[in-house]
Amino acid sequence: MNSLEEFNNSSSNTETKNIINFTNTTTSEDKNITNFTSPSSSSSAPQPANTLSRYENQKRRDWNTFGQYLRNHRPPLSLSRCSGAHVLEFLRYLDQFGKTKVHSQICPFFGHPNPPAPCPCPLRQAWGSLDALIGRLRAAFEENGGKPEDNPFGARAVRLFLREVRDSQSKARGISYEKKKRKRPQQQQQQQLPPPSNNAT
Repeated sequence: MNSLEEFNNSSSNTETKNIINFTNTTTSEDKNITNFTSPSSSSSAPQPANTLSRYENQKRRDWNTFGQYLRNHRPPLSLSRCSGAHVLEFLRYLDQFGKTKVHSQICPFFGHPNPPAPCPCPLRQAWGSLDALIGRLRAAFEENGGKPEDNPFGARAVRLFLREVRDSQSKARGISYEKKKRKRPQQQQQQQLPPPSNNAT
């Protein structure tokens, strides 16, 4: 797909009939990147998949999956009419395929990162998975001819939704989502302090 017109006009009977498999590949403790694969897509074009990176392959699968979601939407939606509200519907739709336990405030394990026993709390998509997914779809939208100012994946409502998911899951799971990059410069400065003291003596 090289343009928004091809994306909107493309529709195949095999894609709409295929059941999408949602599988998680764990890259870190909380950032489970969600893979959206179609049973027929892997065998149809094996050569391009070998030349593209893992990120590009994942981005293409996510883009195709979102297109299938729009075609299956009732009523069907074109990409040109897609808004941030439709992106939020898509993210909530993905929750049914989530594998991350998010405890409710009533649950005795609320705020515990490692609960000692099972509980009936629902499984959701992890914030890291959704955040990475939106990043890939946002890039794919512009790579396929979309204008940055019209990008529904960069809408303010989507950013606020991801922030709410991050904060709520952080409290429910007892996990901090603070960036680790801020600690690295401090560690490097501390390592550079001892040499001057040795030279002074």
